[in-house]
Amino acid sequence: MDRKPFLLKPTGKDYIWGGRRLNDDFAKNIDLSPLAETWECSTHPDGPSYAVGGHFDGKRLSEILKEHPDFLGTHPKTQGELPILIKFIDANKDLSVQVHPDDEYAQKYENGQLGKSEMWYVLDAKDDSTLVYGLSHNVDADTMRSSIEKGTLEKHLQKVPIKHDDVFFIEAGTIHAIGAGALVAEIQENSNLTYRLYDYDRVDKEGNKRPLHVDKALAVANLKGTAKPRQPIRAVKYLEGCANELLCRCKYFEVNRMLVNTERVRQLVEYRADETSFRVLLCTNGCGTLFINESEYIKVFRGDCIFFPANSETIKIHGKMQFLDIRG
Repeated sequence: MDRKPFLLKPTGKDYIWGGRRLNDDFAKNIDLSPLAETWECSTHPDGPSYAVGGHFDGKRLSEILKEHPDFLGTHPKTQGELPILIKFIDANKDLSVQVHPDDEYAQKYENGQLGKSEMWYVLDAKDDSTLVYGLSHNVDADTMRSSIEKGTLEKHLQKVPIKHDDVFFIEAGTIHAIGAGALVAEIQENSNLTYRLYDYDRVDKEGNKRPLHVDKALAVANLKGTAKPRQPIRAVKYLEGCANELLCRCKYFEVNRMLVNTERVRQLVEYRADETSFRVLLCTNGCGTLFINESEYIKVFRGDCIFFPANSETIKIHGKMQFLDIRG
């Protein structure tokens, strides 16, 4: 079996707070309105992604990895199944205020599932866009419960202004929400566990309020005041036609930003996944070509997601593009 990279096609989600940008800006061509999220690299049953073209054309990524578990790599955290899930998120309206459990709680109370720590990379934001990042001061559970019932929860939330190129790591247990006007790439544990604390009394298409999960949320939430997030120090490494900078490294994943520009050099950028882990390239801007060999190539546009099996063949990249370079 060859170990060539392959393009992925996502599943879309039409949550009530979504907009049009994933179709308009990224040409996802998904027949949903609104289109709130696209699950770009996912083996989760709630939103699988599929191979496009090549040997695995049309197959679910989960099927491919079940048939070829060695594609995940030799590192212990990649054993068994894909440990991460990658999304684009278009927050046309505020997301609900929510919290995710950690692995220990999820495995004990949610039938052995994973918890959810995640990273957000801000692709675009309006001038007044914010996100909720923890609490502005210490609050006890009774006060939280009372403020949810009275609709006054927002006075306890720490709101942070955001802009293009910001990075935020949201550890499990952190109360959070993406604000209106933000376009975000999210890298997270392979989980869909969300406990909703507050949803602004909104209703869905049928006129029903979305359910809250207050008891579970308060059981896992960090109710202490949270320090304001600081942007990480990002050291840039330059190579011929390429620059790399580390955005986030945690026990669940590593994310680098890779900027490719071969317009002025006559040397293409070589890239591969080593034997320890699969890799994923998520194109956040620009377009270009991945040359697999003399006769095979993948055309890449903004919004595309490419999966590289562990110990992949070396490919060459040409174009002017920005990627999130992700590994388990």
